[in-house]
Amino acid sequence: MITYVDDVCQEQAVSDWQQALAESFRDPHELLTYLQLKPNDLPAIDFDLENFGLRVPRSFAARMKKGDPNDPLLRQVLPQTCEQLPQTGYTHDPLQETHSNVQPGLIHKYHGRVLLLINPHCAIHCRYCFRRHFAYRDNHQGSHRWQQNLAYIAADRSISEVILSGGDPLMATDAWLAEHIKQLAAIPHVKRLRIHTRLPIVIPQRITNTCVQWLTNTRLQTVMVLHCNHANELSTEVTTALQMLREKGITLLNQSVLLKGVNDNAQTLTQLSEALFANGILPYYLHLLDPVQGAQHFAISEEHAKSLLQHLMAHLPGYLVPKMVREVPQGLFKVPVSCC
Repeated sequence: MITYVDDVCQEQAVSDWQQALAESFRDPHELLTYLQLKPNDLPAIDFDLENFGLRVPRSFAARMKKGDPNDPLLRQVLPQTCEQLPQTGYTHDPLQETHSNVQPGLIHKYHGRVLLLINPHCAIHCRYCFRRHFAYRDNHQGSHRWQQNLAYIAADRSISEVILSGGDPLMATDAWLAEHIKQLAAIPHVKRLRIHTRLPIVIPQRITNTCVQWLTNTRLQTVMVLHCNHANELSTEVTTALQMLREKGITLLNQSVLLKGVNDNAQTLTQLSEALFANGILPYYLHLLDPVQGAQHFAISEEHAKSLLQHLMAHLPGYLVPKMVREVPQGLFKVPVSCC
């Protein structure tokens, strides 16, 4: 059974990152008070958080500008009442992942790689999350299901890469991750381990010597895909954590989501690419918003998105321009979006 670090810390001692997680803001009133804001300063806030509650680590909140209702980091996490309004074209499963969810805890959508849903929890609740309605309860990665998923991967020699996702895979304990990555590495045709995580950005204390040890103590080539949408997310603590990963040879990539009011202008995206590369992270993907119910207030037009891409291509070297893509339900690959 996976040891999750969410409601109760289950390791012998509570580490700094676990304590930071436990102290996260869960009440919008408390967060607004900390930021010296009043509800009237903002769009209508949803204080009835039954389905997808607020969660913001204090270290992430500390990077928000106090007194600014339009802070781009705040906009990513603040629940609004408009999320509850049904919107045509927005669904609970925008990528139709149920069709690729071939076994509980395993999604096989693209050739040569599979995605394992390590746990259902995240350290931060991003309001645009395309899995905010996902059936995590049906995909619990218990020990029996883990063995089934190992058998699935071992039986398909075309699978060369295993992606750990969730939720956030780094919400599992180091002990669990170390043991189970060892089991993945025992499958000869698996070459790469890819970890999709936001934890090094929102709680940089998660990157410890113990964490780095299991990340690198494997024959698998390890790639970490971070999720950073704005340069203001890269605090001094974050850059220190990322340096620990770089020094051990872990490939760092970043994917962002194009979000109205957060990063939908050329200067912000340019600064993000520059800041990422300064920290040894290659800009990887810039996703158009997945049409998940509740995230419609983040949408921008495709015409505007293309104009932003055109600006990036004109003002940055090619290796700093992320690929702009959209996910297509049941598609065989992410579809590139061209500015031309």
